[in-house]
Amino acid sequence: MTGTSKDAVAQPRMLVLARESRSLTQGQLAAAMSALDGPGSKISQAYISRAEAGRLAVSGERLKVHARTLEYPVELLCVTAQEFGAGAGLVHHRKKQAASAGDLKRIHAVLNLTRIQLHALLRDVPRPAGKGIPKIAVDALTTPADAARRLRAEWTSSGGPLDSVVELAEETGALVAYRKLVAPVPLDSGTESVPVDAVSCSPSGEDPLVLLNVGTPAERQRFTLAHELGHMVMHEVPHPEQEKQANSFAAELLMPARDIRAELARGQVTMSRLLALKARWKVSMWALLRRAHTLGILSDWQYRGLAVEMSSLGYRTSEPGTLESEIPTAVASMLTWHFEQGRDVAELAGRALLSPREFTDLYLRCPAPSTGTASRSLSSAVGEVTR
Repeated sequence: MTGTSKDAVAQPRMLVLARESRSLTQGQLAAAMSALDGPGSKISQAYISRAEAGRLAVSGERLKVHARTLEYPVELLCVTAQEFGAGAGLVHHRKKQAASAGDLKRIHAVLNLTRIQLHALLRDVPRPAGKGIPKIAVDALTTPADAARRLRAEWTSSGGPLDSVVELAEETGALVAYRKLVAPVPLDSGTESVPVDAVSCSPSGEDPLVLLNVGTPAERQRFTLAHELGHMVMHEVPHPEQEKQANSFAAELLMPARDIRAELARGQVTMSRLLALKARWKVSMWALLRRAHTLGILSDWQYRGLAVEMSSLGYRTSEPGTLESEIPTAVASMLTWHFEQGRDVAELAGRALLSPREFTDLYLRCPAPSTGTASRSLSSAVGEVTR
């Protein structure tokens, strides 16, 4: 990898990713760099623009100022496409309609940088071969529900609720992590326009990656991850109906019609019934209500009546019967292996091209298993850097 020698030169693509990951405009970065550079500095927005377009080389002291301002190691700004690939490729979001253009740029940058970090951290780590995520084209003969049923048949032989969607995703070889994508909002399950719950990519030759938004209610988390799996399975190129298709896929994966139809149709669909099914199927009451409607168990007016009742009870922001969030373990296990080999936080942060403090915040203070070796190793590693 490119070092920090006097000949080190920043890569335009990395300058853009680093800046956007910090939610800075070119003008804001120029002002911050000028303040750090001291009196008489002539760093302008035009300079940043030319540097990011590759029209001038950033090296020497100017490269160091760039890195210090963005709070990344110089090495990150010098990463080449040959070292970590061209990019994430097609990126999918769950419900991106309410996110600003600036938020989406930052989220894409965070996704790409997480790819780079995990690629480096996974090097030399022994991992069991994943099942792989099959590609299933949706067409006139194959619906999103068909794709979900095929996946269920391949991945698990049992019917009924899935024990863990995170575990299922990780068994395929996908990596799942939490990141602060946008400020979380209350449940708000009755609307289709909410901030980004997750973002995912599945670049050729790499492990699929899903970033879940920190703070997303557990009631929506499983559906969100199932939605992202739907994108990975069905969408290799953009599709105008891809969000609806991913929602249909997720509904069938989590609540297969063959199994849940009888449970929803058994007696009257009431608030107490939806709450009991929520505990069993580990999805929100809103998801169950919509499923009953799409399966024809509830008429339009019955659906609207129950939706109004749920809204009046405040269930758009908080439902009864809180669910437990599912915790990814693959990345934590990878870090545990590194620590067992005698590596410390500083070495792993260097691999990931992060400062030790940011590495700790992103990888050691993130949600982790509450028991077992991985949790103990990660806790002790956090202690090393915080003492």
